[in-house]
Amino acid sequence: MFASRNGFVHICTWVFLCLRLSGADDYVLDDNVGLGRRFDGIGGLSGGGATTRLLVNYAEPYRSQILDYLFKPNFGASLDIIKVEIGGDAQTTDGTEPSHMHNENDENYFRGYEWWLMKEAKKRNPNITLVALPWAFPGWVGHGTNWPYDYPDITAYYVVSWIIGAKQYHDLDIDYIGIWNERKFNSNYIKVLRDTLDKVGLTHIGIIAADDNWGISVAMISDSYLNDAVEVIGAHYPGTTTVMEALLTGKPLWASEDYSTFNDDIGGGCWARILNQNYVNGKITATISWNLIASYYEDLSFGRDGLMTAEEPWSGNYVVESPIWITAHTTQFTDPGWTYLQTVGHLVQGGSYVALTDGQGNLTIVIETMSHNHSQCIRPPLPAFNVSAQTARFQLKGSFGSLTSLQVWHSKFDFSTQNSTFFKKLAPTQLVDGSFTLDLDVDEVYTLTTITTGQKGVYPPPPPTAPFPKVYKDDFKVRNPPFTEAPNFADQTGVFEYFINLTDPGPHVFTLRQVVTQRPVTWASDADQTISVIGDHSWQNLTVTCDIFIETVKTGGVFIAARVDQGGEAVRNAKGVFFWVFADGTYKVTNDIAKKSVLAEGLSGTQAGVWHTLSLTVKGDFASGMLNGYPLWKSAVVLQPKKGWAAIGTSTFELAQFDNFEIQAE
Repeated sequence: MFASRNGFVHICTWVFLCLRLSGADDYVLDDNVGLGRRFDGIGGLSGGGATTRLLVNYAEPYRSQILDYLFKPNFGASLDIIKVEIGGDAQTTDGTEPSHMHNENDENYFRGYEWWLMKEAKKRNPNITLVALPWAFPGWVGHGTNWPYDYPDITAYYVVSWIIGAKQYHDLDIDYIGIWNERKFNSNYIKVLRDTLDKVGLTHIGIIAADDNWGISVAMISDSYLNDAVEVIGAHYPGTTTVMEALLTGKPLWASEDYSTFNDDIGGGCWARILNQNYVNGKITATISWNLIASYYEDLSFGRDGLMTAEEPWSGNYVVESPIWITAHTTQFTDPGWTYLQTVGHLVQGGSYVALTDGQGNLTIVIETMSHNHSQCIRPPLPAFNVSAQTARFQLKGSFGSLTSLQVWHSKFDFSTQNSTFFKKLAPTQLVDGSFTLDLDVDEVYTLTTITTGQKGVYPPPPPTAPFPKVYKDDFKVRNPPFTEAPNFADQTGVFEYFINLTDPGPHVFTLRQVVTQRPVTWASDADQTISVIGDHSWQNLTVTCDIFIETVKTGGVFIAARVDQGGEAVRNAKGVFFWVFADGTYKVTNDIAKKSVLAEGLSGTQAGVWHTLSLTVKGDFASGMLNGYPLWKSAVVLQPKKGWAAIGTSTFELAQFDNFEIQAE
């Protein structure tokens, strides 16, 4: 009997005849020849930056359902690792994440949502590995420079304080800590960080370096102190390959950031290919997806580059994308601490296979046959290769030679009819003399395993997709907010936090306050102005109204805006309609956040320490503005941009407050 292509595995009992007739290629899986490297897991990255921003705003039960698809064992992706950004008050791809120390005399271990996210992951999987990495640092860490290594003791103190706070306030034990995302490493700082961790009893925390390329391995070979300080060599987007120096260190090798690809089926194919071939080609034992979940406005940088999509907390809609189920092919049938067999490799007609064991008799085999055009990641470029339908015969030897059956899970990408099948449980395959034969089509993933606990988790469909509400209000009156940030605001430069204004006896006790007063040690090219965007990027005609409070005397300034066209790493170049008022009693209307393209300007009578109400209306090619209910300017001509978000912000890195925010869009 031949193996059919309908997803079921059939065994050839007349092995010699089957091989001759089917043209099967032979593969041996044998632990007698020794084992390979320890498997360290598959993970997702929340950060770099603000990529989980909208998830926290989801209502129950949808938020918990999403978390289950990510972290719950034997349900969805069942992730082994969660990596988070240590917020540095700066733009780090899709927004800013708040620091635990805005200044050197400030400590607050409840800002942002990464603490909450790690606890939710731990709640579902107590054994999940926790990894943290800074992308940026508050300005005080750099002492006025855009460099965190001139004062390594201060930077180490800042990072170790975050680790201690994670334990003290959230009972989170961080397992690994990184250096500085995708920036030149500093050997002296790594040694200082190691010494600082050891001095406070955190000897168990491993340092991952350098979260860029494999280059640090060259320095480690010639510097034994550095080699001892680094536990894991982490590279970003390695293209499934490594370098000899990294292998010679004997250290675990991780793709500590990878994937970064749109989560359609080609993105799923990219993920399927690299999860296998990172080890086959590069002996890479952990792969972490940037990002964990596409939970930020899609028109920001790298929209929908997560393992799944949850970008509509106002509707409750979310989408379980193909990378979730591709992840499950490995994570539901292995655990960190399992070991790769040495007998792994490429299939003769294209594709790859890996095999892992727990050393206690369990075996998991993952096979992928992703074609070139259906598995391209966003980076690096993918060299040409061919994959064709093929028949593979696997012979199990060593301690696995006595196995008589394996569970089978199957995914089939169907790019012609868009009728793909993901993570389907098939009938177990029966082994004859330790062997099985499998027909493999192009763009498939198979898992064959002794593990019987796999499950394709499912919840009722979430609510249908819906646009951001055209009428939206927020008065920020939340006495004990669960998070420091107001729902749906996405900070792009600066940090906007809930604030209790104890000096105001009237209606402005609960406000939103911009709190970053010094340019951070940046990772991206942050704007010189702070800005938080909100709403629907397709909005054209709208009115934005907000009460504002300038805190900086003489030089302070605040804006509200509409049709803001850019955020993320391009925020410095954002265009839109920006209505500014200043503490010196003037106003300005500009076509850009940099205040270079002026549409109107004049006297306003505004001052610091007084609440004012601003209203901006943009319709067609014209805009007008009101101050405290009276027209201040009108008929400003706005030819570009035609659409964009609403926004609030400040003229510099300065304290300012906002209240009674309202949008009315057409």
